[in-house]
Amino acid sequence: MRSNTPSLAPGFTLFPSLKPPHTTLFFHQIFVLILTFLAYASFHASRKPPSIVKSVLGPTVQTDSTSNNTGWAPFNGPEGTHRLGELDLAFLTSYAIGMYFAGHVGDRIDLRLFLVFGMMGSGILTIIFGFGYWFDVHLLGYFIGVQVICGVFQSIGWPCVVSVVGNWFGKEKRGLIMGVWTSHTSVGNIIGSVVASGVLEFGWGWSFLVPGILIIVVGILVFCFLVVSPDDLGFEMMSSGKEIEMCVGEENVANLEKVESEEAGLLENKDSDSLAAIGFLEAWRLPGVAPFSFCLFFSKLVAYTFLYWLPFYIRHTAVAGVHLSHKTAGILSTIFDIGGVLGGVLAGFISDVIDARAVTSVTFLLLSIPALILYRIYGSVSMVTNIGLMFLSGLLVNGPYSLITTAVAADLGTQDLIKGNSRALATVTAIIDGTGSVGAALGPLLAGYISTRGWNSVFLMLIFAIFFASIFLVRVAKTEIGRMVSEGKELGSSVTAS
Repeated sequence: MRSNTPSLAPGFTLFPSLKPPHTTLFFHQIFVLILTFLAYASFHASRKPPSIVKSVLGPTVQTDSTSNNTGWAPFNGPEGTHRLGELDLAFLTSYAIGMYFAGHVGDRIDLRLFLVFGMMGSGILTIIFGFGYWFDVHLLGYFIGVQVICGVFQSIGWPCVVSVVGNWFGKEKRGLIMGVWTSHTSVGNIIGSVVASGVLEFGWGWSFLVPGILIIVVGILVFCFLVVSPDDLGFEMMSSGKEIEMCVGEENVANLEKVESEEAGLLENKDSDSLAAIGFLEAWRLPGVAPFSFCLFFSKLVAYTFLYWLPFYIRHTAVAGVHLSHKTAGILSTIFDIGGVLGGVLAGFISDVIDARAVTSVTFLLLSIPALILYRIYGSVSMVTNIGLMFLSGLLVNGPYSLITTAVAADLGTQDLIKGNSRALATVTAIIDGTGSVGAALGPLLAGYISTRGWNSVFLMLIFAIFFASIFLVRVAKTEIGRMVSEGKELGSSVTAS
């Protein structure tokens, strides 16, 4: 329970018709979904510029077209890819560390204000990075310092948006709902890639300035209109067994699903008696936490390597014998994220239908291995094969990543052993997301170093990472399969008996 009561967003004072009884619960649920979707999409859009400008900042590539690009010190020398990898490491390390604390801070202050604080800070730091272009900054320490601080601000976003969504939505069809909602990650990557690539020709600083302004503008909308909890608008929750009723004044809306915590550890529990924390090691021993955490470590390593290096790879790899421009390479890389949108939704839907998160994740992971091999071998044959294989790779790589960070984490955080313990939930989610973020920090760094030996080595690293990710889920998947088989036998026996 928060120590203070959140204030109602000022937009509802300016537009009183948005408040009940003029609006319904369903209206506000959709409104919250849209606002949180836009908020986190803008976070990811502001993360894309470093990957888009890599080919401009880093060592030049020989093309058959005339180009006067000489890179940007200190990233344009023989060790340029190493420095770019270290830049990613600086951001993602501070992001991973910040993730462990942001959820706990959000539990104690107004989530709306905390989210806006993170958005404003992220926007300002993104713009400051771009100032390096106009002020002719060539100090590695400047860029790393900005990325470290920006990573801390960025880590605020995920705990806040997931907490708010969890306050408004129940558990039914969690995989599908969260799969659709978490497409904000890929949508944000797409927006960031298109915007940053579109203004790159005016100077790489613009690729940071425009996304920075974008997240600030969305932050203003969030400040004005985001409602953290149904309680803030007078929707009173009244438990009745497994069902719940919500009312505004004397008007009841019956048979709605129970509103409960959707993301383990980042969501609040209204019962103050549930605040007893469990130990860190005890949380690690909870069923499923360790295998999914290590799986996410390797899955996120792969996903974030593509996030930060795919435009650079496309720029440095000829397609049908032609090297693409910086702008074209950046825009083309969005195909991977478009595939990721479908992958997240598809993985969530399938896992809901078969009620087996691990089986779904392992299937996607194993199928992504031949997809990456085919993309590396045949992606350069033609633009059509490049787009098709990139889309397929994005679908298969991002499917398990999206599923584990949302539905799986929520499932593990609400299992019977710790149900109702909000601090236990916080610990479980911190373990899963924090472990995954460490992998996200490591992948781009390794790619920066390994790419100097050739891109075959980078793809080999990614394939090994995917293999290890699937290995960690084999035992859990085996248990799920055994459960499905036993349930099938029980169903068959009951049908025969009847």
